[in-house]
Amino acid sequence: MITVPGFLLRRLYVKQSLKKTETGFEFELRNRLGSGYAHGMQPLRVDGVEVDPGRTIFALDGHETVFSNVSKENTFTLAMNKTITVRADGFVIEPGPRKIEMGFDVPGLGTLRFDFTDVVEDD
Repeated sequence: MITVPGFLLRRLYVKQSLKKTETGFEFELRNRLGSGYAHGMQPLRVDGVEVDPGRTIFALDGHETVFSNVSKENTFTLAMNKTITVRADGFVIEPGPRKIEMGFDVPGLGTLRFDFTDVVEDD
């Protein structure tokens, strides 16, 4: 099975896009690696704390997909050169440096994981 190193996947993250929102936090991913799709999502983790996948959402071109709804029957496509917003509702993120971890299940590749660290600005 082919593996994709975390340092390559980290390139998906749009630097300095991590920010607090009224309902939680969000950040952006931009796929510059190649089109693909996931048939499962691993829960986001913030500084090692799991975020509820039922309250974590991909937003692309006005369409939202809840992490917990991604399946073999309802895949999530990560199209080339598209910016995707990942939003987590109901999770308070504190100002300062935060480590975010995420992973997704990709057919033929298994579970791909990466992390990034960014600074959340104080209000």
